Parts: sequence; C-alpha cells; structure tokens
Amino acid sequence: MSRYTYPHTIDNGAGERLTFLRRVPGARGDRLEVENVVTPGVGPIMHVHHRQVEALTVVEGRIGYQRLGGPEEFAGPGEEVVFEAGDAHRFWNAGERDLRCVGYVEPADNVEYFLSAIFASQKRTGSLRPHPLDAAFLARRYRSEFAMVEVPALVQRLVFPVLVVVGRVLGRYAKYADAPEPVGG
Repeated sequence: MSRYTYPHTIDNGAGERLTFLRRVPGARGDRLEVENVVTPGVGPIMHVHHRQVEALTVVEGRIGYQRLGGPEEFAGPGEEVVFEAGDAHRFWNAGERDLRCVGYVEPADNVEYFLSAIFASQKRTGSLRPHPLDAAFLARRYRSEFAMVEVPALVQRLVFPVLVVVGRVLGRYAKYADAPEPVGG
C-alpha cells in the first residue's frame, strides 16, 4: 500500500517539478506514472537506478540526455527516452522554454520517498544540490536502489559514512524517522 495520495507534486525550488500521477500494476512491480516540468538548462546529475527502468516521453520542449561515457543526445515532442535498470544517465532541458515530459519508473520501489527527500533538501538549501548531510544519509540508505554517479566513489565510501555519523550526532535525521526500508539491500 502506498504512503501517498495521487496526484502529488514535489518541487526542488531550482527548476524541477515532478508530479507523481498514480501507481499501477506493472510487469516488474508497481509502475509509478509521472509528469515532470524542467526549466531551461536544469536537470538531475548523472545517476543510476539499480533496479528500475525510467522512461520519459517529451510532451513539450527539447530534452538532452546522456548515458555514462556516451555522447549527448536529444529528443523532441513525441519521442521517448528509456533508461534501463543499471543504465547511468542524466537529462536536462536542452530548450529555451519549459520541458514537459510524461513517463514512468518501474518498479516504483522507494523512488517517491528518495526523490521527495532530495527535492526537499534542495529546496531548503536553495541549490541544485541537496545538503551534504542529507545526500550522505539518502545515498547510504538507498544505495541498493540508487547512486549519484557524479559523486566520486571514494567520497561515497569514505566521506558519506562520516557525514552520516555527524548528521546523527547533530540530530539532523529525525525527519527520516519514517523512511521506508531499502529494497534489494
């Protein structure tokens, strides 16, 4: 059973707005249907969903996207971009007006919680990046599901665990008391 009521929208305050439309049964588990609106030049950093397929169909605007080690590519209205599970990628608004896409993530697992927490942290910092203590906590907790590829592996293995301890000592993680258990860990 989902902890959310649909539709619900999250906004990172830095140019990305994501609306979770509904969960429906899918071939690999619940499929989370989404709509996103991204302002010009903005988009998530290089990341990977270890367990999930992410698909985006451009409704308006122009999406730029890149797979790890690959060239920049572009798609326009009516075109679909699919990132398979384990396919490190990034995307951004490559146009001059808002980019609007519809799509899905399957299986949904904890993507709603993870993205909601990341967006809330970005909004609190007023930045495209979440607060380092939040990033460390979320990246460590959900490492079986997601990874922020742009963050060097050494930082994730050595610095993030230290930041998590600091965050706990400072009482920064009470907001994550209801965090769902990671999937596939």
